[in-house]
Amino acid sequence: MPLMVDAHADIAYNMLRFGRDYTRPVSETRALEKGSYIVQENGDSLISWDEYQRGRVAVIFSTLFAAPVRFRTHGAEKIVYKDFDEAHKLYSEQLDLYHRMQDSTPDKFRILASKRDLETHLDHWASSTLKASQPVGMIILMEGAEAIRRVSELEMWHERGVRLIGPAWVGTRYCGGWKEPGPLTDDGRKLLSAMADFNFILDLSHMDERAAVEALDLYEGPIVATHANCAALMPDSNTNRHLPDRVIEGVIERDGVVGIVPFNSYLKAGWSREKGHPREEVSLNVVADHMDYVCQIAGDSLHVGIGSDFDGGFGAQSVPPEIDTIADLQKLVSLLQARGYSESDAANILGGNWIARLKRNLPSESVS
Repeated sequence: MPLMVDAHADIAYNMLRFGRDYTRPVSETRALEKGSYIVQENGDSLISWDEYQRGRVAVIFSTLFAAPVRFRTHGAEKIVYKDFDEAHKLYSEQLDLYHRMQDSTPDKFRILASKRDLETHLDHWASSTLKASQPVGMIILMEGAEAIRRVSELEMWHERGVRLIGPAWVGTRYCGGWKEPGPLTDDGRKLLSAMADFNFILDLSHMDERAAVEALDLYEGPIVATHANCAALMPDSNTNRHLPDRVIEGVIERDGVVGIVPFNSYLKAGWSREKGHPREEVSLNVVADHMDYVCQIAGDSLHVGIGSDFDGGFGAQSVPPEIDTIADLQKLVSLLQARGYSESDAANILGGNWIARLKRNLPSESVS
């Protein structure tokens, strides 16, 4: 099996909001949460350290995320912010949690902040047998940038290990976002200019099209979309959450990667767990469709990957039926090969493309 990289995992958010323990097997988490509001709201968990081992998920992009208070949902009072100071506090607490995970369970999770960290980590995975256990490497991704109160704080976030920043979730002071469209603001342009000084990787996911297109022109550092699907394959979806062709083309022109989300609502327009749609309406083949679409635009297999967003507001009830946990995304290999993709193409898509960008864009040495 090829190594897998998942470019979006809301680990800290779920630990703090729902008390999930990702060192615990998925089966145990599901048993403990059975019948609870957690399953009602978020679905059954799809990720754990054990499933990362089973699926050879060597690297995950671990997010810092909180929602503005206007998007508060039931039970989320402690994970929403009213202002930038509260956002800063919440994101800092999540970053502290990742550092504690590394300190308390170094055999299971470790932060990767440099090329040297990544190369050492991958050497361990390469030298292990399929049955051997390895730590999962965490690349820290800030989703929604309102935790950055002033651009002068970017140095602190960088020193503490943040390597990717997505300026938007919904609309923010920096740009239009999901459900709240709009362009880059003056603050957003200043943020991008300052981010480039540290070579932060810019994540276009959740940015409104106008903001993303301008960012592609303005930003001098690396650009990706960690978790976003193809708008052209989602006609009549009535959302700005998916990537139009011109944004996909811009990511490819900047030699970036698009991470595809295996979430039924992002694979079939109108699909909704809340409306009682069965998960069987959407096949894992549709995930391969989105991957193939990016490859056809690019003319190669070097610009698409996985950004599962698993446990990010949905669970096992809301993914294609071929998926019980993240380990089952290895089934994409045979689906891609059936379309004529080679073994090396499939390995690129499952993880190699993200690894190549990280090797190129991470700092040579950790700064902390």
